[in-house]
Amino acid sequence: MGGVFVDQAMPLEGLEAQDPFLLIHHWKANFLGDQKQKDVGVGPHPHRGFSPVTIIYQGALHHRDSLGNSSVVQAGGVQWMFAGKGVTHSERPAREIAEQGGVFEIIQFWVNAPASKKMQAPQYFPLEKDQLTRIEQQDSSVQIDLIAGTLNGTTGPIEEDALIIANLKMDPNSNTQLDIAEHYSTLIYMLDGNIVVNGNDITEDKSLIVFDQGDRKINIQAKENSRMLLLSGKPLEEEVVSYGPFVLNNTTQILEAIRDAQSGKMGILIEEFD
Repeated sequence: MGGVFVDQAMPLEGLEAQDPFLLIHHWKANFLGDQKQKDVGVGPHPHRGFSPVTIIYQGALHHRDSLGNSSVVQAGGVQWMFAGKGVTHSERPAREIAEQGGVFEIIQFWVNAPASKKMQAPQYFPLEKDQLTRIEQQDSSVQIDLIAGTLNGTTGPIEEDALIIANLKMDPNSNTQLDIAEHYSTLIYMLDGNIVVNGNDITEDKSLIVFDQGDRKINIQAKENSRMLLLSGKPLEEEVVSYGPFVLNNTTQILEAIRDAQSGKMGILIEEFD
């Protein structure tokens, strides 16, 4: 992606998407320093028709966009952007990471927007770690940072009626149960660890677990320190036509998006670096 090598958990062979989730990218790198920020990360590019959401696990991420936003979100935080009718943005490791080095780790996933909202005005929501809703269980051996929706009776800071997005961090010999809404599409991406999910052993890092829509209770037991991302959402059941950074409902809309991006209707982003 933009010259950056990432682990792609979805789409993959046999799993093009899991409505409403379209893509999951995991980028972990050890920067050695002595670089300029303008030479790392992904430069300005447009989006339309969905929400690209980025979770920062290590390091810090600098978001700039054509709406005038420029924010650096630290480890544990989230950058939630609704692209709507069009926005141009860039995503780069923070200047300190480029110049001084350090471990940088993020996941970006794409959430489709319903046809009725694809051409609404774009918005950007930066959230630091302390703005997420923390659920602790078993003397903090299970930590759930809820980002969006309602999980086990607790609601996150991003108000989404049809989504549940959360990070899970579990110590060895801990367990938890997640209650998911009926008929939701549900995925768990395990960054690293060793877990048992509904009786199934998951031992490989970067594993994607796909649940049947009838699975309303998810039981997780951790055998060692484990990190997971929970994605659960109500399927839109709409036609999806995508082309690069655009996700729409038919080919005509894709051609219009390309034209609008080329003519500057999705905004112009000129990055400024110190």
